[in-house]
Amino acid sequence: MIRRALLAEALGSLILFATVVGSGIMAERLAGGNLAIALLGNTLATGAMLFVLITMLGPVSGAHLNPAVTLVMRLRGHVSTKVAFGYGAAQIVGGIIGVWLAHVMFDLSVLQLSHKVRAGPSQWTAEAVATCGLILTILGTARMRPAQLPASVALYITAAYWFTASTSFANPAITVARSLSDSFAGIAPSSVPGFILAQLAGALVAYLFADRLFPDTNEEPA
Repeated sequence: MIRRALLAEALGSLILFATVVGSGIMAERLAGGNLAIALLGNTLATGAMLFVLITMLGPVSGAHLNPAVTLVMRLRGHVSTKVAFGYGAAQIVGGIIGVWLAHVMFDLSVLQLSHKVRAGPSQWTAEAVATCGLILTILGTARMRPAQLPASVALYITAAYWFTASTSFANPAITVARSLSDSFAGIAPSSVPGFILAQLAGALVAYLFADRLFPDTNEEPA
């Protein structure tokens, strides 16, 4: 069972990260220099793929696809420490392979480093907000409307691409993987630590508030 779950996390991250980077490359090529159109293409592909992956892989592994999500699930006791480390490794390795696959599909050099600097208080705040919102979306929808979880997460990320200054990475694994792509979706390696710290901070804030916001459904509302 754990092997199937690890495979699901690795494969899901591979597909998701290939979608993020590949759609960014395609969008930039087709947008004719219009960054808004390029971002829109990148956004729609990512949101659509998230819906598919969570629907497909949720029953297998929970479809975390994100170390920040796995961290919160470990803190809530939903997975063991051993499984959490396994998930994190699967997400990072699968995601990096997904980025490399996107490069192959678009006839680019497989091994790259991004030169796109994303740093500063506004970017870090955006990542903390994006990740906090994502975790609250997952925990809240899972508690209140579990059947709507795939759509809820996909729609949140679609919106967060546009309302956050960082375009909502909200995922430490994809932050690492995107540093290996000098493309529309890339992030300079020097910017990675700040993003990851902000993402983890946002995830922990969501963890602290989730139970207060989303009590057991058999409790009377205030």
